[in-house]
Amino acid sequence: MEAFFNNSIAKPRYYLFLLGLVLLLFGNAVPLLAEPRTHLHDFVVQETPVKRLCKTHKTITVNGQYPGPTLEVNNGDTLVIKVVNRARYNLTIHWHGVRQMRTAWSDGPEFVTQCPIRPGKSFTYRFTIQGQEGTLWWHAHSSWLRATVYGALIIHPKEGCSYPFPKPKRETALLLGEWWDANPIDVVRTATRTGAAPNVSTAYTINGQPGDFYKCSTKGTVIVPVDSGETNLIRVINSALNQQLFFTIANHKLTVVGADAAYLKPFTTSVIMLGPGQTTDVLITTNQPPSRYYITARAYASAQNAPFDNTTTTAILEYKAASCSSNCTQIKPINASLPAFNDTRTATAFTTSLRYPMKAPVPADIDESLFLTVGLGLMKCPKGSRARNCQGPNGTRFAASMNNVSFVLPSNFSLLQAHQQGIPGVFTADFPAAPPVKFDYTGNVSRGLWQPVKATKVYKLKYGARVQVVFQGTSIFTTENHPIHLHGYDFFIVAEGFGNFNPKKDTAKFNLVDPPMRNTVSVPVGGWAVVRFVADNPGVWLLHCHLDVHITWGLAMAFLVENGVGELQSLEAPPADLPWLVFNDTSMVTDDINATRQSSPLPRDRLLVLPTRGAHASQYLSLEWTH
Repeated sequence: MEAFFNNSIAKPRYYLFLLGLVLLLFGNAVPLLAEPRTHLHDFVVQETPVKRLCKTHKTITVNGQYPGPTLEVNNGDTLVIKVVNRARYNLTIHWHGVRQMRTAWSDGPEFVTQCPIRPGKSFTYRFTIQGQEGTLWWHAHSSWLRATVYGALIIHPKEGCSYPFPKPKRETALLLGEWWDANPIDVVRTATRTGAAPNVSTAYTINGQPGDFYKCSTKGTVIVPVDSGETNLIRVINSALNQQLFFTIANHKLTVVGADAAYLKPFTTSVIMLGPGQTTDVLITTNQPPSRYYITARAYASAQNAPFDNTTTTAILEYKAASCSSNCTQIKPINASLPAFNDTRTATAFTTSLRYPMKAPVPADIDESLFLTVGLGLMKCPKGSRARNCQGPNGTRFAASMNNVSFVLPSNFSLLQAHQQGIPGVFTADFPAAPPVKFDYTGNVSRGLWQPVKATKVYKLKYGARVQVVFQGTSIFTTENHPIHLHGYDFFIVAEGFGNFNPKKDTAKFNLVDPPMRNTVSVPVGGWAVVRFVADNPGVWLLHCHLDVHITWGLAMAFLVENGVGELQSLEAPPADLPWLVFNDTSMVTDDINATRQSSPLPRDRLLVLPTRGAHASQYLSLEWTH
């Protein structure tokens, strides 16, 4: 189903519906309506024929929709979402930006908080929205499946409460995405096999449609209808896999009022910049002559000499008085003006304009301080490897790291399962709080520092710890803007700048009054950013670059936040239907593992043994179901 605009909102089934109906008939429903609700949804992941750019592809979708269903809830509501996997790939779903207080099992990153949902199986995610309002989204968190498996998550204020800005006449969610004229899984697998950079996307999209500037796309261009004199809320989500994007609406000012489901001091701009994973809420006033205006997005590409998709996607803001239902050729949309692809000044001007709307509860004192280098690297070609497997620069393989550790996902247990059940050998808790050596991070870096170490390491935090993280970009191979996302938390961005972070000088620049609160920070190209948060949510939480090519290469780590005191400061028990544990060989099924299984709160039969030899071994080991 491709009628995204007309059929995009998933239809929930509410608990106590019949009781509510009875109360409504008797005039006593107001107290019930004010109570938080539980929304039930079914997500069926499946292959769906989707035609774009003149070609039809078997595309992985949710409920046959591309993009997937929009979820709408109120602050305080609970979501119960059963995900049924009818596709041929293993996958998980991540609820991007949801705090997941004590419900880390439902966060979704593959092999971090759960093993994947295998084809033919299902898993039910359960979580409550607590203290969040605005725009979030959901997406697959397995390989590159999120290229087409994603959708909006809209959080309205509690019933009876209002926005801290004038009530908009209309609300519209616009999801910016990328489209490959190929199977995205094949694209990333080719890159992983060869060690080279993956092919860039063929088109950008708005709500799944490329728009007028691409072949075979005009008919599907998204139309946003408006009347003159309205104030409307536009929720912009960067769902693209690998690209920061500029966004604008021709001849209309954008009043920014929120980002990443957090309100902001309103300010007006003509263009916004979003890294993958980020959301921005803007108000527009339809005060222009009735006509048709392009809504436009294209790349902000900060890496020098790196290939990128230099095309432009469009939708159309259409005043109803200018509707062209009879003859669209008579009213050509007015073009929008966007910054140059490498306009870092405009990108920085936008990100540094964000402010919390009041005195922010940012930690003033710090218990844990980390300095993380974030950037690319190159791995030497392993001995005995063929040249076709080392097609990176000068016969190498691309890599990425934090503090010289290139993150490797487990393949048998999730990190959270291993932690909760005390399973050894899955990870080590010695992720370094600083890089192994100091160097000129944004200067001419010695080639001896270009090769990271592959490992699965986490950093432990005590419950309630006040944490500061300095993200320092590096010039290893190239400098680039990195959108860094932290699962399970929001943080305050207290400062950012260019060059090397200098604690003696740059600490004085910290904004501890009204820094913006986000879940994804854009670390400036060749620069740094500093965030602070309180570790008050137990679990294992992934921290990673939201450019999927970079997390594929290892630009990630994880925080392990320990339980506090009592039930309300402790992780909930794992769900009964948590996906099975995975072993790659029967030789791993030892007495120790069997003992672990017997003591596990999971059902005793939750053990999947995958062959490491034989005709189908490679398919199983790549976690793809082939039968």
